[in-house]
Amino acid sequence: MNVRSYEQIFVGGRWQDGAGGTIDVVSPHTEEIIAHAAAGSAHDVDAAVRAARAAFDDGPWPRMTHAQRIAAVENLAGVYSTHLDDMADLITAQMGSPRSFSRLGQAAGAASMMHLAAQEARKYPWAERRHGILGEVHLRRVPVGVVGIIIPWNVPQNLLMPKLIPALIAGCTVVVKPAPETPLDSLWVAEMIEEIGLPEGVVSVVPGGRDVGEALVRHPGVDKIAFTGNSATGRHIASRCGAQLKRCSLELGGKSAAIVLNDAHIGKTVAGLKIAGLMNNGQACVAQTRILVSESRHDEFVDAMAEMMAALVVGDPADPETDIGPLVSQRQQHRVQEYIRSGKTQGATLVLGGDDSPVGRGWYVRPTLFADASNDMTIAREEIFGPVLTVIKYSDERDAVRIANDSDYGLAGSVWTKDVAHGLEISGQVRTGTYGINMYMLDISSPFGGFKQSGVGREFAEEGLAEYTELQSVVSAGKLPALDGD
Repeated sequence: MNVRSYEQIFVGGRWQDGAGGTIDVVSPHTEEIIAHAAAGSAHDVDAAVRAARAAFDDGPWPRMTHAQRIAAVENLAGVYSTHLDDMADLITAQMGSPRSFSRLGQAAGAASMMHLAAQEARKYPWAERRHGILGEVHLRRVPVGVVGIIIPWNVPQNLLMPKLIPALIAGCTVVVKPAPETPLDSLWVAEMIEEIGLPEGVVSVVPGGRDVGEALVRHPGVDKIAFTGNSATGRHIASRCGAQLKRCSLELGGKSAAIVLNDAHIGKTVAGLKIAGLMNNGQACVAQTRILVSESRHDEFVDAMAEMMAALVVGDPADPETDIGPLVSQRQQHRVQEYIRSGKTQGATLVLGGDDSPVGRGWYVRPTLFADASNDMTIAREEIFGPVLTVIKYSDERDAVRIANDSDYGLAGSVWTKDVAHGLEISGQVRTGTYGINMYMLDISSPFGGFKQSGVGREFAEEGLAEYTELQSVVSAGKLPALDGD
């Protein structure tokens, strides 16, 4: 596709020059510059927040009915849905997701998120009546205010929409900071927002690096930060927000464990883990990267996993036959290769793969499988974010649950068994926010978020809408008028 460059940033509904220079957007497949994007600065963040503050405090957007805002979001979804193939191609070009994943797992997924949020908003209890001790109580769920949205590069549209759309429906105004590796898709959404004609100041998109994100987090005009990224940055953001008593929701890292029970069908489990463990080239916070297998079935399972991974097609992410594309950047490639070296140094058995590049050009990493690992190794403790899977033995089911819970993270997990009822019992013993039985795939109609260092708050469903509201209680000694249904 012809990747479009953006010479300006989007501030308060208008395109203007950014003060942060230019971002070179580099193809991870060819290592060549494919586009440019204007970058913002702290000055631009201030302008965007001021526009959002004015739009929230004095503009029409928060004062519209929920039905009007839902209609605007559905209008945006309609425009977006006419560009799914091109959006998928853009995501693949920017960060190397295999084309099939970009189309179904990202572009189409983002469109579905908009429609599902609108459906959820129609039945959400924006207002309700209760009987209090002092009289009738009217409860309102009102918008939290100006929201700063900070998203990473790995699934940029899937991380933007669960924040942007609920915030808009609730009546918030927003400033979006996309990652410097993937600024183009968010700027294209800004074009679509301009097309549907949202009021001035409601949405801004300011690409940039850490300085732009820091300015957004620190700005006193921002009421809430919604962030997805690594846990270290999440802790930093939480501390900054805490100093200002500013709301924040944080969707952070994961080191998810897939527990393979003795009755599991090995072939079906391996086929499921091809997706659950290696989706998006392994660059997924929910990836099932620790695979727990009993001592009695360890060798059989490892052989089957190695056979599957050896057959993976590594190459051009735009090729529909590709299973594993490049990592987003050379820095990420080197980081993952260092983890592979760490696994070998610490005594895990390298069954497949290695720390050398499988192709001559592009930021590729070999699909890598470790066995005979222990849960205290670095490859079992830290989020690698690449196509690297680690198999760990357990002695019995109790030991498997113990190993699964022995992690700083608690974002996702899975259990693989012929007995679904028993799988449900296992899920209740694992401290993690989402779980799968004989699969792991994010259900965008149900709440998503983590325990422990995997974050604070939830996205999707009514819980995702609630993240962008404040609850107001109005008590009356006399009878209140009937609820207006809004």
